[in-house]
Amino acid sequence: MKKYVLVMIVYDHPGVLARISSLFCRKGFNINSITTSTTTEDDISRMTFSVIADQDSVESLIKQTEKLEEVRKTFVLEDDSSIFRELLLLKVKIRDAQVTNVKEIAEVFGARILDLNVDSMILELTGKESKIDAFLNVMKGYEVIESCRTGVTGMERGSLTSSTDVKETL
Repeated sequence: MKKYVLVMIVYDHPGVLARISSLFCRKGFNINSITTSTTTEDDISRMTFSVIADQDSVESLIKQTEKLEEVRKTFVLEDDSSIFRELLLLKVKIRDAQVTNVKEIAEVFGARILDLNVDSMILELTGKESKIDAFLNVMKGYEVIESCRTGVTGMERGSLTSSTDVKETL
């Protein structure tokens, strides 16, 4: 069992996410995260799923998703040839003495301060899952008021990718 990041290039139709997530459920997959976005094509979206599974199950899932009429292509982003990122927004309760400490922690991790007022601070951090986890671990020493974390998104390195041939199939 290992973590896989699957990308699906889909027609942007109502209900497509419901159909795909239903398929995941029927096949016994737990989705760790989902991100969706528009693409350079008006009626095409990109969905990125993070799952923990074995290789045979993932291969079977890819075959099943590609049978759905809304799905143009499904592929796995490989760790060694892809870049992965997540986004975290974190609202922390602060007291006067803590402002400097939280700013220093933010600077070490490369987080941006988006909002600062008398009793709270909102921080933004983008990075690999491990970086986000490490930052959250350090911030356990402070009172977190609210946290919002996107799922993983990713893209293959280089000019030729697994999604290159999608335009030809549209």
